[in-house]
Amino acid sequence: MQIRKKITITYVALSGVSTLLLCIVVLFLFKRNNEYYFIKRLEDRAKIIASIHYQNDPEKARYYRQLKDNGLEELIDEKDFVLKVNGPTSFEYNTALHLPPDFYRDAMQNGSGWVEDDNHYFYAQVFNEGGVKYMIIVTAQDRRGNTTTLYITRILIAGGLAFLLLAFFFGRFLARRVINPVSRITAEVKRISASNLHNRLPVPDADPHDEISDLTSTFNDMLDRLQTSFEIQANFINNASHELKTPITTIIAESEIALLKERSPEEYEEVLNNIQRQATRLANLTESLLKLTQTGYDGNKQVQDVVRMDELLMDVKCELDKLYPENRITIKLNDMPDDTDLLNLPCNRPLLELAVSNIISNGVKYSDNDEVFVSLSANKSSIKITIADIGIGIPPEDIPYLYEPFFRGKKASRYNGYGLGLPLAMKIIRMHNGELVIQSEPEKGTVVNIIFKQHSKV
Repeated sequence: MQIRKKITITYVALSGVSTLLLCIVVLFLFKRNNEYYFIKRLEDRAKIIASIHYQNDPEKARYYRQLKDNGLEELIDEKDFVLKVNGPTSFEYNTALHLPPDFYRDAMQNGSGWVEDDNHYFYAQVFNEGGVKYMIIVTAQDRRGNTTTLYITRILIAGGLAFLLLAFFFGRFLARRVINPVSRITAEVKRISASNLHNRLPVPDADPHDEISDLTSTFNDMLDRLQTSFEIQANFINNASHELKTPITTIIAESEIALLKERSPEEYEEVLNNIQRQATRLANLTESLLKLTQTGYDGNKQVQDVVRMDELLMDVKCELDKLYPENRITIKLNDMPDDTDLLNLPCNRPLLELAVSNIISNGVKYSDNDEVFVSLSANKSSIKITIADIGIGIPPEDIPYLYEPFFRGKKASRYNGYGLGLPLAMKIIRMHNGELVIQSEPEKGTVVNIIFKQHSKV
């Protein structure tokens, strides 16, 4: 069922229940009001009857009779009875009355009471005159009250049905008002494809903070991320094609030139050296791309080891000593925690070593083999590795593009590399639920913080 129909049906159902409850309350209050005023009329008659009964003066008695007959509105089937009370629980009974004993008992105890039987009302009141008690009972039929109750019931039924019909149209209007913006968003999203990712959904002007505006903004944010991803992917493919094509073209060209004619051993050796350099470059580039692709797998499946981070740093230092024998890397372990378990991190050790090694080697390379300081600290919430160098730094305009594969800044382009080390390190660290924070100032150096959240221990 469409949401539009659900909203309409829900609105009609809620309106119907609310209308029914309102009609019941109105009918109940109307009936109670009729009963109240009819009992008051019977009470007035009981007082007049008591006055007629107590009067010893015939003229006054005739006056009260005329007042009762002519001054009061006539009631249907009106009758009155005067019963002498003999004691607290006894009185003269009239056989014309067929009333329950509880009615008489309540009237004797409370001084008055009433009961209704088949739309006939009986009102009783006890009067005391000259030491003699009398119970006056007045009975009549409230036909007008019954007629007006039936009339108001019909009005409520007709009005309720009309309101339900009106609620149906209101529900459809409300459903269209709520769903139409969503339908417009759906139609706009369907028109957006990979060829026009620059298009954005129009933000409603009615209320910039309502749910529809939030939904529109969320879609636009998602489109921003998708467009950025597509652009990065296209840039990656173009750069990768260029980087791979250059050594292959060089290898083919060197081979073809060498085969054009016979050459001296020295020339063949030179050609082979060129081919070897280009093949090594191609192998390194291919290996980096494979590792970058490997980090795209599910990180949870990659985690295999529990490694102490101080040991991992020392192992990285040993490997870098082989690659850069004259490096000036200093590892500081001054802030080590008393609990060595805080240094343990579940990880894929080879990949994590590669990420840390890439960042430290960048510090060595871009500082022209100047000092690089690596410090380690840990507490119950996180493990932090800080790598600081005093190299060329990173210009502010290059920082947003640091994690794009093959991106190299103007200053960094003077150094050998492919622009894959930092994107690869970032993906590996993120795969381990870590965070990479880079702070840099041109010509003063760079500080890289690698932060891993501690896993809670049960």
